[in-house]
Amino acid sequence: MAPEATRQQAAAESLYELEAQIGFILRRAHQRHVAIFADCLSDFALTPQQFSALAKIRETGGVSQNRLGRLTAMDPATILGVVQRLNQRGLIERAPDATDPRSTRLTLTAAGLDLINEAIPHAMEATERTLSSLSIGERKELLALLAKLADGEGA
Repeated sequence: MAPEATRQQAAAESLYELEAQIGFILRRAHQRHVAIFADCLSDFALTPQQFSALAKIRETGGVSQNRLGRLTAMDPATILGVVQRLNQRGLIERAPDATDPRSTRLTLTAAGLDLINEAIPHAMEATERTLSSLSIGERKELLALLAKLADGEGA
């Protein structure tokens, strides 16, 4: 490696601080929120992914598995596992889609609807606890900035 490149690399390495990196900070914040979520929803035996799927099925009134994966930002393998577990618990059911016979529509069972309706206030408490150290303005700004990062705006 050329001497100049070596000096640049050494300078970059000396300036690198893990705790100041976005990925590290996001991971720590995510870990904190997941722990709070687990505490708030411990009585429901739902993972964050399962909760998200139930909430989106409730919101849409019924959806294909493929679309549910996109709506909840889960890859096909993950959403498949989530749907299988929710189905095994009797929280969702699969039925042919009335508008597209090639597609299957996922809907909530009565038990699934009861569970998600009961769980939502606890999930809202998890959000409140996660954001409790921020002012209302800071919360709005943080969520807007994270959404911008997640959507890749400006890239």
